Amino acid sequence: MTDWTKKKYDEYYNAYVPWLEDQYLAWFGENKTSYTAKDQLNKTKLTNSSSLNSVQDGVNDGVAGQFKSDGLLGGVGDLVSKEGVNRAERGDSGLGEKELAAKGEEQKKKGWGESIPGAGWITGGGGKK
Repeated sequence: MTDWTKKKYDEYYNAYVPWLEDQYLAWFGENKTSYTAKDQLNKTKLTNSSSLNSVQDGVNDGVAGQFKSDGLLGGVGDLVSKEGVNRAERGDSGLGEKELAAKGEEQKKKGWGESIPGAGWITGGGGKK
């Protein structure tokens, strides 16, 4: 594969696959947040009893269902799916090239304690005097 072909494939893959995943999950009334929550909760079986596992499955579905688009926390679920999960899958920080370059230069100038938000107390800076 040529470099150009690989680059174009990666560009289209990163642009369209998250959208296709969102459309597929929306067909079933889910978003990536609710689907991931349900998947992770289903991995935590507490007992070997089938009756208790069915109760736990019901609770898991109820909790994960709150993050569905029509759930109580649907807005949070949709926002995390779109702005969090999709960007993380693409490796997108949401910043433009200039902002990323400026942020990188800013981080190089800071010490390790200053680069952590709220950790100015570690290096003795950032507090009120």
